[in-house]
Amino acid sequence: MGANLRAGGATFRLWAPAASSVAVRGTFSNWADTPLERGDNGYWFALVDGVKEGDEYLYYLVGPDGPGLKRDPYARALTRVPVFPECNCIVTRPESFPWHDINFVPPDFSELVIYQLHVGAYWSIDDQGRDRRADRPGRFLDLLDRIDHLVELGINTVQLLPIQEFATERSMGYNGLDLFSPEMDYSVAPDDTDYPRYLAQANGLLARFGHAPYGSGALDCQTKQLMAVIDILHLHGIAVIFDLVHNHAGGGFDPKSLYFLDRDHPGDNNRSLYFTDQGWAGGLIFAYWKQEVRQFLIDNAGLFLDEYHVDAFRFDEVTVIDRFGGWGFLQDLTATLQSRAPDVPLIAEYWADQGAVLRTRDAGGAGFDQVVSSTLRGALRALLVQLRGGAEARVDLDPVAEAMRSAATGWRQVEHLENHDIVRVNNDNDREARLPRHADPGDPFSWYARSRSRVVTGLLLTAPGIPLLFMGQEIFEDRYWSDSTNFFRDALIDWGALASSHARQDFFRFVRELLGLRKTLRALHGGEVNVFHVHSDNRVIAFQRWREGVGEDVVVVANFTEAAWHSYEIGMPGPGIWRERFNSDTYEQWVNPRIDGNGNGVAASLDGRQGMPASAKIVIPANGFVIFTR
Repeated sequence: MGANLRAGGATFRLWAPAASSVAVRGTFSNWADTPLERGDNGYWFALVDGVKEGDEYLYYLVGPDGPGLKRDPYARALTRVPVFPECNCIVTRPESFPWHDINFVPPDFSELVIYQLHVGAYWSIDDQGRDRRADRPGRFLDLLDRIDHLVELGINTVQLLPIQEFATERSMGYNGLDLFSPEMDYSVAPDDTDYPRYLAQANGLLARFGHAPYGSGALDCQTKQLMAVIDILHLHGIAVIFDLVHNHAGGGFDPKSLYFLDRDHPGDNNRSLYFTDQGWAGGLIFAYWKQEVRQFLIDNAGLFLDEYHVDAFRFDEVTVIDRFGGWGFLQDLTATLQSRAPDVPLIAEYWADQGAVLRTRDAGGAGFDQVVSSTLRGALRALLVQLRGGAEARVDLDPVAEAMRSAATGWRQVEHLENHDIVRVNNDNDREARLPRHADPGDPFSWYARSRSRVVTGLLLTAPGIPLLFMGQEIFEDRYWSDSTNFFRDALIDWGALASSHARQDFFRFVRELLGLRKTLRALHGGEVNVFHVHSDNRVIAFQRWREGVGEDVVVVANFTEAAWHSYEIGMPGPGIWRERFNSDTYEQWVNPRIDGNGNGVAASLDGRQGMPASAKIVIPANGFVIFTR
């Protein structure tokens, strides 16, 4: 489908069953029409000589609504123009990009640690190092500025909020309209004064691995710039997740768009061949009962898999697809992608029966590998609200314990404390404060905010599930984020404060070193969990992680009181010396000279406690946690 280069020219293929005639016009024909021939089932086809990479084109259709120019639904790139509807489609040659990631091996499902970011709102600087984030959206190549930060942090996967072309000036990306084309405003033109800096930076990162530099025109469009970012992330050991929105498209539909591409004859409520007349999030729901529409969306994921070397997908609001009759489409989607790339995780955002979306097609399920979960997030955020009541407030740890037990499927649930929806400044539905302000609304940098944020983050990173961090969370960002020009200047990550704030530096070190430990403790990657001690009066919770049939036990004990516990009797999986491998109190004004900890470790006796065969007396820091291994 779409425009595909071949020897001497290109093929053009379009589905437009209601059209009486279809032609393609472009720079290769001086914008004169070249007719397409009608084939079976409403597909049109032409082989056009003289087409080359970079040529621009549009379709000209005559249908029930009369004649008009239309963009190709499968267009891989669009031209940058001041007024969006005036853009043209661009013929690309994806295989011409010089990939270097042939030896990259994505992390196993169970080892994923996800970092979610928004390209347009992450950062942007000019060639003098001046901050320009409030002047324009960030660009794909701006991500290169923070690769060293991400590597140092220790995440192994980046999830980009949707990057498909949207019509508005700024967007979270969930109103995509041209689903095969990366957002043109995230690219930099080759004649832009910033382009040489970006090219030099990309080549400097390639040189680290002994690769030859990109040529001057190697990154001359948005497709190649996005490919280069993915390629360089792969070289640094970081996988990439694309967030695909297949539950609806658009928010507005211009006359050249998919909505008006081809129309049924008058009489239908909607008349669009691709959409129902039902709305969602300002756009329209796809017509999932049509084979051609299902194939269009499956092809969308397949293209990013093949041409962009994407390592995983998150599918937005799968609940909506199900609600509007798309369960069969979801089964087709997962079955097709898994047959082509069984090691590529498919993550669903689904807020109904999450077990159903994970079950196989044979068992009536949708066949996804993972599902986004809010259970642990809800329990830990509710706990922080209780803790804000002070030392005498009633605290209930049972929901936290139940959230961990419900996640015993391990790597099949994506757990988080923050995400793009709940910490967005202009979200009027379910907005919640970022972690520091949620922990202490009166002072987001107080000891209460710091210590409480550490302990709940510690539980996120040691409990079952795939942990997800939202951009800025690792440096203790306390401000909401936004993609909107109304809020943009005051709603960006305060990277500059990292250099001057000890609290931010200490929190970053805390997250970085805990992720480093998580990587070495393989029991934290699996699903086995035993929450063996839950004492709400003492505000203490303890759980065991292990590898089935192997052992490698890990014990995590967390304390939510405002004073340390000394000689606290806790169960252990066996007798002997248990080393203290991590203590969150260490990161209070690093290095904390008054740390409450267990030195080199503790000796566990055969005196069983809390259903465990052994026990030890330990120290648990205030609003903190400790991790033990043999």
